[in-house]
Amino acid sequence: MQIRALRPLLSLSVVAAVALTGGVVPAACSPAAAPGGSSGGEFVHIDGLGSLSFPNSGSPEAQEPFQRGVLLLHSFEYEPAAEAFRRAQEIDPDFALAYWGEAMTYNHPLWRQQDRQAALAALARLAPTPQQRRALAATEREAMYLDAVETLYGEGDKQQRDLAYMEAMRKLHEAYPDDLEARAFYALSILGSRNGTRDFATYMRAAATVQPVFEANPEHPGAAHYLIHSFDDPIHAPLGLPAARAYAGIAPAAAHAQHMTTHIFVALGMWQEVIAGNVRARDTQDAQRAERGLPPNACGHYSSWLQYGYLQAARSSEAEKLLDACHERVLAGPSPGEWSYFVSMRARQILDTEEWVLAERWQVPLQELRFAGDSGRTPDAFRYRFTQAFAALRRGDPWPARELVGSAQPDGDVDRVHMTELRGLLALFEHDERTGIERLREAAAAEDAMPYEFGPPVVLKPTFELLGEELLRLGRAEEARAAFRRAVERTPGRVLAVRGLRAAG
Repeated sequence: MQIRALRPLLSLSVVAAVALTGGVVPAACSPAAAPGGSSGGEFVHIDGLGSLSFPNSGSPEAQEPFQRGVLLLHSFEYEPAAEAFRRAQEIDPDFALAYWGEAMTYNHPLWRQQDRQAALAALARLAPTPQQRRALAATEREAMYLDAVETLYGEGDKQQRDLAYMEAMRKLHEAYPDDLEARAFYALSILGSRNGTRDFATYMRAAATVQPVFEANPEHPGAAHYLIHSFDDPIHAPLGLPAARAYAGIAPAAAHAQHMTTHIFVALGMWQEVIAGNVRARDTQDAQRAERGLPPNACGHYSSWLQYGYLQAARSSEAEKLLDACHERVLAGPSPGEWSYFVSMRARQILDTEEWVLAERWQVPLQELRFAGDSGRTPDAFRYRFTQAFAALRRGDPWPARELVGSAQPDGDVDRVHMTELRGLLALFEHDERTGIERLREAAAAEDAMPYEFGPPVVLKPTFELLGEELLRLGRAEEARAAFRRAVERTPGRVLAVRGLRAAG
């Protein structure tokens, strides 16, 4: 652990972020006036994880694991962060912020996950009640950190608690405007207030809040991370490029940091960068798994994004090898999450290469996609069947699509879009051009109305792309051009959308 001073950077990027918020101006931020007067602008640097300034009342011996835990927390490396905070607790059992930190690892605001009971159990090891825990805080500032986390896991439903937590973090940030950690966690609470659903005004507010942290400390992992999350859509992604370019170097030991850079690269269609970032993420994660005696994560988030990058970069054989490994894994008894990644990876390999005979490969018994008590209406089972039906239609066989349309009840907006796409394709197969195009336009309008989802398209066959393809088949080039333009706006650089736009003239 090293301690050094970093000079604030002057940048116009915060001006752009503020402009996008409609004039929400962040409070002044100066690392030279550290909260509590104990750090005086010095930043603690931990190799591989970045740097921060977080003065606190913990013992000198507890500082390294505590600071490590906070840096890991900013990169969403939750399990090792919790281990680090527990180590700080062992060293200094009365260190209130060490228990705050562990409790924070059980909230995953952008993943729609929270383990409230585990968090409350961690806090209870400090003291039985919120009042007793607050009394153990050495300063009012540390007490406010505890107040905030108590709110996060307090009364009410998750949405109510998320909003109350955001308000508590606002109060902490305003009470200690020079506390970079309070500002960073406040920005994350703003993002978390949407429970993972994008709202541009909210996301730009988060960006404007955290940008000064990135300028004051360009090695702060949370600042880069939260800026990327704020900007990872095709409209705003150019604003996120500086953070994306920096984050991999800030935290090379954090697999999620390597992956997060590619949220911006996917939004901009920068496929070689998508590949490189997810290779680093996968390899970092697999090395850490190997240290714990675990096998490689063949059906995981990083492998899924890597496969998508390979497909868009016309490296389909490399994408196929990833799917082969994932298929081998699911045949051996996977988790529900691994099933989901397998189904989406398989769909992309078939739909994005348009090699329809591949639907005969990488098969699993459909009942394997159903879990105890499930009737087969899981998204995994439906999307597996959707891919089979789509490929069969392209080969001239309408029966799987007819069976799915006639028997399945999709659950959720995404699969209702998939069903509408199939209805449109079936109508076109039966030479009902009017109904077919009407259904495909309906699917496109439904996808367009959904909140933007970062990353590879959640609709397995993007709707405007499909609409353009069918209009082009019918010789309606002008309408096809309009559809493909919208497809390229939604998924910049996507191979089939770009190819379709060129073909439409």
